[in-house]
Amino acid sequence: MATLAVTDETFDAEVKNSDIPVVVDFWAEWCGPCKQIGPSLEELSSEMEGKVKIVKVNVDDNPNSPAQMGVRGIPALFIFKDGQVVSNMAGAKPKAALQSWIEDSI
Repeated sequence: MATLAVTDETFDAEVKNSDIPVVVDFWAEWCGPCKQIGPSLEELSSEMEGKVKIVKVNVDDNPNSPAQMGVRGIPALFIFKDGQVVSNMAGAKPKAALQSWIEDSI
């Protein structure tokens, strides 16, 4: 399963009301570090299918969700479990670091 694009309108349905934990990646087209972690998140989305859902929110097109989450810089990653934030991190990290952060949080 590839990462899923989420908008301000679909955020609650896809993230807060999800049956499985959700990793939210707040990103933008112009953000170099965001593009760096994109392929890793795509791979993890496939490798961890069924255990976690990975979604991406473009902050330029969807300003409300990041504002509600207090996002000040991107990439900003949040893990939601049962509708609540259980962990977050900022900045680009290698795939192994992202994977262990996700596994430790879910």
